[in-house]
Amino acid sequence: MSGGEVAGILVAVFWAILVSFIALVLVRLAQTLKAATKLVADVTEQAVPLLADASATVRSANTQLARVDSIAADVQEVTANASALSSTVSSAFGGPLVKVAAFGYGVRRAMGRKAAPEPKGSVFVGKAVGSPLPSARAGRRRTRGKG
Repeated sequence: MSGGEVAGILVAVFWAILVSFIALVLVRLAQTLKAATKLVADVTEQAVPLLADASATVRSANTQLARVDSIAADVQEVTANASALSSTVSSAFGGPLVKVAAFGYGVRRAMGRKAAPEPKGSVFVGKAVGSPLPSARAGRRRTRGKG
């Protein structure tokens, strides 16, 4: 066997190993592609009904939002009516009711003065007029902020 024949055999063995390795890689790649294809088909089967359900949910939410918008408009109208009614009642009855309350207060105060005996001396803050006792605060002045 010459060197050329040995080199030919080595090249043939190398090519056989290389072809076997490439064939193995291609088989694995085919299995991976088959699994990916099956996965995409399963996802497609599940995604289409989910998208239909999502579309129906969005339509239902849109309908509910339209109802809420209508309710909000009604509430705004009721609020405006209540505000107008409140200001009308306040302007119509507010002034006379204040006058009646003031009159009632005056009558109670006048009745209370006649019923209670009048004190003998007038009392001012810190000092009783006609009292022999000096004021408790006399002579003690405090200034703020000065120690």
